[in-house]
Amino acid sequence: MHCTRKLFFLVFILTTLTCLSQKKSNGKKSPNIVFIFSDDHATNAISSYGSIYKELAPTPNIDRIANEGAILTNTLCTNAICGPSRASILTGKYSHINGYYKNYKGGVFDHKQWTYPQALKKAGYQTALVGKWHLASEPVGFDYYKYHIAQGQQGLYWDPVYNDNGEKTKEKGYATNLTTDFAIDWLDGREKNEPFCLLLQYKAPHREWAPDTKYEDLWGAIEMPYPKTFNDNYNGRELTAGNTEMTMDYFSRKDMKMVPPDGLSKKERGKWLRFGFQPGEIVSPSKDLSSEEIRKWKYQKYIKDYLATIKSVDDNIGRVLAYLKEHGLEENTIVVYASDQGFFLGEHGFFDKRFMYEEALRMPFIIRYPGKIKPGIVVDDIITNIDFAPTLLEMAGVSVPEAVQGKSFFNNLKGKTAKDWRQSMYYHYYEYPYYHRVQPHYGIRNQRYKLIHFYYDIDVWEFYDLQNDPTEMNNLIHSEAYAERIENMKTELYHLKKGYGNTMSLTELKSISDTDFGGLESKKK
Repeated sequence: MHCTRKLFFLVFILTTLTCLSQKKSNGKKSPNIVFIFSDDHATNAISSYGSIYKELAPTPNIDRIANEGAILTNTLCTNAICGPSRASILTGKYSHINGYYKNYKGGVFDHKQWTYPQALKKAGYQTALVGKWHLASEPVGFDYYKYHIAQGQQGLYWDPVYNDNGEKTKEKGYATNLTTDFAIDWLDGREKNEPFCLLLQYKAPHREWAPDTKYEDLWGAIEMPYPKTFNDNYNGRELTAGNTEMTMDYFSRKDMKMVPPDGLSKKERGKWLRFGFQPGEIVSPSKDLSSEEIRKWKYQKYIKDYLATIKSVDDNIGRVLAYLKEHGLEENTIVVYASDQGFFLGEHGFFDKRFMYEEALRMPFIIRYPGKIKPGIVVDDIITNIDFAPTLLEMAGVSVPEAVQGKSFFNNLKGKTAKDWRQSMYYHYYEYPYYHRVQPHYGIRNQRYKLIHFYYDIDVWEFYDLQNDPTEMNNLIHSEAYAERIENMKTELYHLKKGYGNTMSLTELKSISDTDFGGLESKKK
C-alpha cells in the first residue's frame, strides 16, 4: 500500500510537471498579438503607401512595420464606416450577418455572437482593449478594457472620458498619448508566461482633428499639395458624388479651429461653433476671399490638422515598438497596423468616407511577424476586413468556425497565394441620410473594374476601369465598349451577394436605412 501511494504521488508530480512544461512550451509557441487600429486613416496619408505628403509628413514608425513585414495594397472595406467595419473585423462577417449596419441609429452590437478576441481568450490568451470601441455595447472577450465613452463613444482628444472596466474615469491629457500609456500599463501588469492579444485603438485621426499642442503649427505657412481630383465637377456622377454634404463647403467653425467671440452662453457658443454644418452656411476667415480661396483655406487647415494628429499616432506606435524590443517581446509578437476604412483627403473635393470609391474603400493594413513573414513583402491580392479575424486566429493556432465568412490570408503574406483566392469583392453601405447624405449602395470590385449600384431614392449605376481611370472620374456605365463586361459583372455581383447571404429586396434594403435601431446617437435604447 505504501509503495502504491509513493508510486501514485510520483506519477502525479511527473504529470503535473509535464503539463506545466507543455503549457510553458505552448505559451512560447503562441505568438503575442498587438493590433494597432486608428480611425479614418487614409492610405494616402502613410508614406510607405506613396503618399503625396510623404516628404512633408512622413510616418517612420508605421513605415518600419511595413519594412520589417508586409504591406497590403488591396485591403478593402466591406462597409466603409466606423462601427460596421469594426463589427465585421471582430466577427469575420458582413454587416447583414453580424447585424451592425450603420453608425447613426444603428443599434447595439450583439456581444453574444462569436468574435475573435473571445476565441483567443478561450484558447488561453490574455486579452485587452484600449481606446476607441464605438459599438454601443460593452466589450466582451477581454480581460481588461478601457474605451472612450464621451460624444457617443467617439471620444475626446483632450481630457478624454473612459469606461475603465465598468467605471467612468476622466483623464487629463491628450488622448493618443494616454491610450498608449494605458496599453503599456496593461502590458506591464499582465501574466508574463501567457500569450496576449492587445487591441490598441486610437481615436485619431477622426474629426475634429485636434493635434497635440506641440504639433498645432507643425507646418506653419507651408502650402500642402492638393490631390489631382480636388476640383472634381462630378460630370457623369451628378446624383451620387455630386449630391452629398461632405465637401469642403461643410466644414464648420469648430473644424477650422475658429475662436468664438467673448460673452456667449454655453448654448450660444455651441451654435456658433457648429455654423457651417448646414447647406448655405459659409465659414470664412475674411469677407474679402473668393469662394475658391475659401475652399483652399479650409483644405489647408483640415489637412494640416489631420496629418498632425497622425504624427502623434506614429510617435506612439514608436513607443509601442520600443517597449516590445526592450522587454524581449519583439521576435514573438505579431504587430498589425490598420484603420477601420479609408478616408478622403480632398480627393473629389471630399472629406469623410462611406463611398465605394477607392479613397474610402482602401484600408491600410501592415503586418510584422518575425520569422514567419519576410521583410518587405508586398501583397496585391484582394483582402477584405472580414479576413482579419481568421488570419490572426490561424497565426495563433486557434480554430476558425465555419460560420466565419472571411478567409485567412496567412499564406498570401508568405507569398503562397492559393489559385482559388478571390478575384473580386462585394461592398455594401446602408446609412442615409445622416451623416453627409451619401446614397446607400452596393457593388463589386476586382483587380481592374468596379461596378456600383446606388439605390435609395435614385436608381443609378456606375462603372469604372481602374486601370485607365484610377481616380474614378469617368463613369462608363453607358459605354458600348464595356457593355458585355458590365453585364457579366452584374451577374457576378448577384452571385456574390447571394453567396454571402444577402438576398434582401431593394425595399428591405431601404428599410434598413430608414429604421432607428437605437444605440449610439439615438434617443431609442
